[in-house]
Amino acid sequence: MQPMSVNYEEMKDRLHRYLIARTDFLKLKDQMNEDQLRQFVDGAINNLAKESQLAVSFEDRVRLIRELTAAAASLGPIRPLMEDKDVSEIMINGPKYIYIQKKGKITLTDIKFADNAQLMHTIQKMLAASGSPRRVDESSPYVDFSMPDGSRVNIIIPPCALTGAVMTIRKFSHDITTIDHLVDKKTLNKQMAAFLIAAIKAKLNIVFCGATGSGKTTILNVLSMHIPSDERIITIEDTSELRLMQEHVVNLQSKVSNIEGKGQVTIRDLFVNSLRMRPDRIIVGEVRGEEILDMIQSISSGHSGTLAIVHADSPEECFNRMITMMLMSGIRLTGDQIRKQVATSIDMIVYSELCIDGVRRVMNITDLRYDKGSDHIALEDIFTFKQEKVEENGQVIGDWVMNRKLPSFVDKFVKRNIRFGAEFLN
Repeated sequence: MQPMSVNYEEMKDRLHRYLIARTDFLKLKDQMNEDQLRQFVDGAINNLAKESQLAVSFEDRVRLIRELTAAAASLGPIRPLMEDKDVSEIMINGPKYIYIQKKGKITLTDIKFADNAQLMHTIQKMLAASGSPRRVDESSPYVDFSMPDGSRVNIIIPPCALTGAVMTIRKFSHDITTIDHLVDKKTLNKQMAAFLIAAIKAKLNIVFCGATGSGKTTILNVLSMHIPSDERIITIEDTSELRLMQEHVVNLQSKVSNIEGKGQVTIRDLFVNSLRMRPDRIIVGEVRGEEILDMIQSISSGHSGTLAIVHADSPEECFNRMITMMLMSGIRLTGDQIRKQVATSIDMIVYSELCIDGVRRVMNITDLRYDKGSDHIALEDIFTFKQEKVEENGQVIGDWVMNRKLPSFVDKFVKRNIRFGAEFLN
């Protein structure tokens, strides 16, 4: 019987299932060194090919062995933490202290690295397995990169870190992919979900804000699924975190300078360039500096539907931070003129928070209003989470309250024929 040829992705999928179902790979992988892992995977390929009558090319065999070995060997002692779906963040403070955030609570684990050399070896392996061109060494002692599964990694090493190498991993959540998942996890309610979906379709300019780990990027990722498929989307990030499902997406990422201090490409550089790329939507992974000026000016010139993330502890703080960043850009406008420009450009602020019960909630959906007649700027909540009490077990009891006043941007819903009325505000 002639062996059957299959494409690489199908072969990889079959091999994954074979390793899990027919071998002790999951039990043995953490006990084997890299050479043993390569031999184990090579043997599994031989057995699978023989049993299923599959033809595996030399190139595919080498690639399968390399990728599976790298994935299994790169994580070292923290692999069980990466495989635990309830762990959302891993914080490694030197080789002996590894903390995790699990269901919103931070605890110290009993997992340790043998020494800083083993931790550094794992770091270099993870960096290599990520496919990132970035590096971390004494001349460049900190780095951000994304792992193949979407998890975000930050590393800082001696001499900048005095306790040994420090690594923070924010795991990518694979179980939150739809707006219904956010409703099920009590991040928001159905009425808020319908309103936000309508806001995305109406091409509102929305800023998502909150502290680290409050769910800003997850909410933006989920809502971005409701961007019409015929729109050209450009994402701009420092470290790749956005995972958009549409086909017509262009992903741009900033670049750090080389060892000679040359070649840096900033978020602002990418934003300016993106305006020449015929975007229907621009999504900025995080606004933290002078790029705010170009973003506000692009919105003012007609690029509606911009989505962005800003680190801030409330809608008011988010607005003030945008003003501060505008002032830092060196623009020759007064504070009042800048406040007016931001208020007329940004339609809405969505503020999320990690509550003490471990639930990430949208605490405020806020209308950024500007009244031309009175020249008055106001932040008015459309939805607000009102906390009633905290149970003895730490559970937060409360509900969202809605302001029935029509938002200032209601004309954008009408303009794009997006249903806006009783189904949202009743």
